[in-house]
Amino acid sequence: QGCGGTHGVGARKLGIEHFAVKGMQGRGVLIDFTRHYGRERKLIGCDELMHVMQADQVQVEPGDMLVLRTGFAEVVMEMAGKPDGDVLHRSCSVLDGADQRLLDWITDSGIVAICADNYAVEAYPAREREGRKSLLPLHHHCLLKLGLPLAELWFLKDLAEALHEQGRHRFL
Repeated sequence: QGCGGTHGVGARKLGIEHFAVKGMQGRGVLIDFTRHYGRERKLIGCDELMHVMQADQVQVEPGDMLVLRTGFAEVVMEMAGKPDGDVLHRSCSVLDGADQRLLDWITDSGIVAICADNYAVEAYPAREREGRKSLLPLHHHCLLKLGLPLAELWFLKDLAEALHEQGRHRFL
């Protein structure tokens, strides 16, 4: 049926509101792209992710919540209530949802969530890939195929600095 009908399309049982009922907690693992790539716009595929994880000796295990600091929320906050969309579009690291190796790693890693300090977690729109047209392929892969939630616009600067000072990447 059309609008207002009872046969609409959607994943009604997978809404984020269900997480809000009791909340979520678990082991977070922070990956700090800002420390490695600064605030320039950079697509992060599997190779870049593995480079940072190896350089920082970050270990991700099944059940972890992957937390990504890109610096984006910091740039937004520094704009003091007057965000510049053009500057933001050219700022900070974003996951390359069109990188099939990255999507495969997400599946194989057994992580239970991806949390980031940017919006959308991945580049929007995604770079074009042969035969695939999704504007947000990482969303499609994580939300629809894996049931893996994505969290956006977390402010991670203070956490990242505290963990760095302690030589840690894991936290509750």
